[in-house]
Amino acid sequence: MITKGIILSGGLGTRMSPLTKAVNKQLLPIYDKPLIFYPLSILMLSKIREVLIIVNKGQLHQYKKIIPNGKRLGMKITYEEQSKPRGLPDAFILGKNFIKKDKVAMILGDNFFYGQSLSSILRDCVNIKKGAKVLLHKVSDPKNFGVAVLKDKKIVSIKEKPKKFISDLAITGLYFFDNKVIEYSKKLKPSKRNELEIVDLLNVYRKKNNLSAEIIGRGGAWLDTGSIEDFYKTSNFVSAIENQQGFKIACLEEISLNNGWISKKELKESVKFYGNCEYSKYLKKISS
Repeated sequence: MITKGIILSGGLGTRMSPLTKAVNKQLLPIYDKPLIFYPLSILMLSKIREVLIIVNKGQLHQYKKIIPNGKRLGMKITYEEQSKPRGLPDAFILGKNFIKKDKVAMILGDNFFYGQSLSSILRDCVNIKKGAKVLLHKVSDPKNFGVAVLKDKKIVSIKEKPKKFISDLAITGLYFFDNKVIEYSKKLKPSKRNELEIVDLLNVYRKKNNLSAEIIGRGGAWLDTGSIEDFYKTSNFVSAIENQQGFKIACLEEISLNNGWISKKELKESVKFYGNCEYSKYLKKISS
């Protein structure tokens, strides 16, 4: 079972400049919470308690203001600084001392997932014995994504931004790997853009017939908040759901409480931490 997770929260965020000149994109708000809460909540829903967050050099203190060490959440959260973006598989090289001999999940810091059946899908993913597993989501414009061709839940082909239609199943930014991922990542060669490519890493597993997938169904949502337009679409989505149904998406303390990681008494400490705000009012409601 996978008990460790990495959030890759570096990158330059150039598509959202000038907003990201001063603040890391993952600290900007998706409705009433910083973006980083949403990928962290996905790892927590997967019952992953040990998390490494990889951030840009010089931005560590910003993250530690909002998520110091995970103690309030009954978790262990550590950080690693990345001097410059070197591609997604670099997370496993940077995080080798965190991963050690364990399996690991990785989620991109700008990815948003939502769905009623998501928790059960995540439970299946963290239970991989060997190999790698990815989450797929149907898209209407596959030419803008890396897509996978499936046969009996095994991925038989991957194509990055295909010009001709081969599949409408996009590879999302959530991955589950066995411990071989460190070794395989170290052997990868940089691409033309001088980065290690996640597709190359996935193809190592695919060629060994060790790459499988789960599909997020029609009731689920996957959104990439890489552009300002997508960022605000996601924010509007969260606002609509929360105001219509009265619960919060990615309320970290609520997930910890439901997981049995903290008590209601400990949850009240977070109310003091956040101060007088709507998020605290929600925490008061669920702790009463």
